[in-house]
Amino acid sequence: MFQKDFLWGGAVAANQFEGAWDADGKGPSVPDLCTNGTRDRSKLITQQIRPDYLYPSHQASDFYHHYKEDIALLAEMGFKCFRLSIAWSRIFPTGLEETPNEKGLEFYDKIFEECKAHGIEPLVTISHYEMPYQLACRN
Repeated sequence: MFQKDFLWGGAVAANQFEGAWDADGKGPSVPDLCTNGTRDRSKLITQQIRPDYLYPSHQASDFYHHYKEDIALLAEMGFKCFRLSIAWSRIFPTGLEETPNEKGLEFYDKIFEECKAHGIEPLVTISHYEMPYQLACRN
């Protein structure tokens, strides 16, 4: 049905999948300040984290802490590629840094290595609605 070199796979967005919204030097992104909505409460973009609201990106699927198991599951499903976005605010926490956050770079290096170990080709997008919040607030 498909050609031999067809890249069968799946895709995720960092802000919907990684979790660990403030781990290892990651700065807040716009989605990190977006609350969930309920029937009784509208979605909001807050200027600071409010303890009485749920922020879905904070935990998400917690790929940040479970990437090895998750990538193994992708391989088990026969995935040949994995499209993911890089959280800009994990590499440049405010968007204004001169040098990248090394812990953020290490995280993505480990993902790429794990993908390769399972025969999965990583396909990367730089941004998927993942602007650092401080950069978004600049005039």
